[in-house]
Amino acid sequence: MSARYDLPEVDTFTRTYWDAAAEGRLLVRRCGACGRAHHYPREFCPNCWSEDVTWEDASGRATLYTWSVVHRNDLPPFGSRTPYVAAVVDLAEGPRMSTEVVDVEAGALDRLSAGMALQVDFREGVPVFRRA
Repeated sequence: MSARYDLPEVDTFTRTYWDAAAEGRLLVRRCGACGRAHHYPREFCPNCWSEDVTWEDASGRATLYTWSVVHRNDLPPFGSRTPYVAAVVDLAEGPRMSTEVVDVEAGALDRLSAGMALQVDFREGVPVFRRA
């Protein structure tokens, strides 16, 4: 059996995040001390170091910050997805998130633009984004 490089390794702390994603919900962590949201999930606030952080449902809205079109990847299953768009998005709640922009036809890759409105979607329980 070959390894799946596109699926996360779930641990005790991140289980809440991945269980929500499997239900089609994107979560962020919000700090009770400074009020800022962060992503990827951490047990402390990366802004003020407080441990007063809780899970919060995100809106799923984002804008495209930057991206790269990947034309070659030899790891399964990525090779069968090329070309694909590896991206960083700005979530409406504030944090930046690494992700993939999906459903962009090969001939339409030049239509991607910084600031483009995106909406979360899920592929096998992993958050990806598509045009809003």
